[in-house]
Amino acid sequence: MSEQMTGAQSLIRSLEAAGTTDIFGIPGGAILPAYDPLMDSSIRHILVRHEQGAGHAAQGYAAATGRVGVCMATSGPGATNLVTPLADAHMDSVPLVAITGQVGAAQIGTDAFQEADIRGITMPITKHNFLVTDPADIPRTVAEAFYIASTGRPGPVLVDVAKSALQAMTSYAWPTELNLPGYRPVTRPHAKQIREAAKLILEARRPVLYVGGGCIRAGASRELKVLAELTGMPVVTTLMARGAFPDSHPQHLGMPGMHGTVAAVAGLQKSDLIISLGARFDDRVTGNLDSFAPGARVIHADIDPAEIGKNRAVDVPIVGDCREVISDLVVALTAEADAGHTGDYEAWVELLAGVKKKYALGYDTPTDGALAPQYVLERLGAIAGPESIYCAGVGQHQMWAAQFVGYENPNTWINSGGLGTMGYAVPAAMGAKVGMPHSTVWAIDGDGCFQMTNQELATCTINDIPIKVAIINNESLGMVRQWQTLFYNERYSNTDLHSKRIPDFVKLADAYGCVGLSCESPDDVDATINKAMEINDVPVVVDFRVHRDAMVWPMVAAGTSNDDIKYARDLAPQFEDDADLELRP
Repeated sequence: MSEQMTGAQSLIRSLEAAGTTDIFGIPGGAILPAYDPLMDSSIRHILVRHEQGAGHAAQGYAAATGRVGVCMATSGPGATNLVTPLADAHMDSVPLVAITGQVGAAQIGTDAFQEADIRGITMPITKHNFLVTDPADIPRTVAEAFYIASTGRPGPVLVDVAKSALQAMTSYAWPTELNLPGYRPVTRPHAKQIREAAKLILEARRPVLYVGGGCIRAGASRELKVLAELTGMPVVTTLMARGAFPDSHPQHLGMPGMHGTVAAVAGLQKSDLIISLGARFDDRVTGNLDSFAPGARVIHADIDPAEIGKNRAVDVPIVGDCREVISDLVVALTAEADAGHTGDYEAWVELLAGVKKKYALGYDTPTDGALAPQYVLERLGAIAGPESIYCAGVGQHQMWAAQFVGYENPNTWINSGGLGTMGYAVPAAMGAKVGMPHSTVWAIDGDGCFQMTNQELATCTINDIPIKVAIINNESLGMVRQWQTLFYNERYSNTDLHSKRIPDFVKLADAYGCVGLSCESPDDVDATINKAMEINDVPVVVDFRVHRDAMVWPMVAAGTSNDDIKYARDLAPQFEDDADLELRP
């Protein structure tokens, strides 16, 4: 029998029924009716300091746990402050449900106080969104939102609820089944396509497993390792897939793309078969598409059919969930191996191992005794270890964190990939720590990123969320400055942040109730990180004052061919000249 209650009570009851345990949010007029029953709920509400922080925290929570992250905001500016996290979650396929209040149904369209058409605004950056004006629709809408967010290709779903619907009386009934006739994600791959893919894999001489974030979202890491070890094929993991395959594994060539390893970029460029698993041939991976992997045939497996063939022509398309696709490929290739059919990739694997060794990731130690940011991240990864969770902002520090921390496990590297959102790290780390309270969580941030969302440190301190923050402080908007160095004749227009002087990050940390530490000598790095690791009752902020001219290498300049990769300024790998690195087919 259905129970009588207000729409607001129905909303909170529905969120509980959908499995919500934590919500990040800020109250305001239109959503206020929902905050009253929230007081009596089993749900922990974490009061953030900015709605953008709520959205990124929900993302961090989702990325760390694999569960749907939930955030809540009021109408108008509260809802529009969620636009950036929603766009970010949409680009990176993060399962998110955002609940927003809306003005009363009778006022919609009248430019009422704090009214914004958030449904219209977020239509292009959500997987789906709803406007609820009838309180009877609340339970079904919430159930559908969670289902859509978490199935198929995950993504953000917005539920906008009119204040009048929250205040009205209604009968609550949680739906027993969902009827979404237009939404039927395909998870099981077609057997014929799997057979075709296996055939190409056995015929290839220079195959590469190109692994994307879909492998992380599908929880396919174990299956991926089985496939890689069964075939012996080299593996590259994109920025979104770091940790999907262990960095320490001999078959791993590292990250491909604009700031990828020479071995990963060369492996793709010179391959004769690319097996793309949950990746989308993003421009940061391919460089100039016309010259990307010119000799390669392509097997493209993705749960989202819209991605297949979007950027690169495909020989064997496979629509399906990454874990199921990989499992089926393992079965098919094992059967072939039992019948005596295996691929011959030994020469190729040996050749790439040579490239990996010759052009290993490295960096120059500053001659003046200043602190190299790469060294900081190398030591942080070594001391905090592969069981910790690392959340990065966007820029140079993000690339160094992707390159110099060793990732052995999935869901331990969380960053803003597709949208490249500065200010992502601190709130994402907060969300990850709420979701994984027993894990050590480091936010790796730049001094530019940190100053966009550092107010969430107050949230962390008050709510006992002891994250650790490593600020890679080079006094500038580092990645923009790097481009100005390389492409704008060192004309540094508006990239100097003066962050060695203002603000004093140690004092700022102290003001937020955190422990503030600083480090500017290579000799003090280990001791400083160890001290941060010992403090587990409050957040810790470490100001690493690093050499400001350090750059991210290797690099493929935007819009150029991956063949033009440089591993340091004006230094390109000599593939064609070295007999031992002969990469022509």
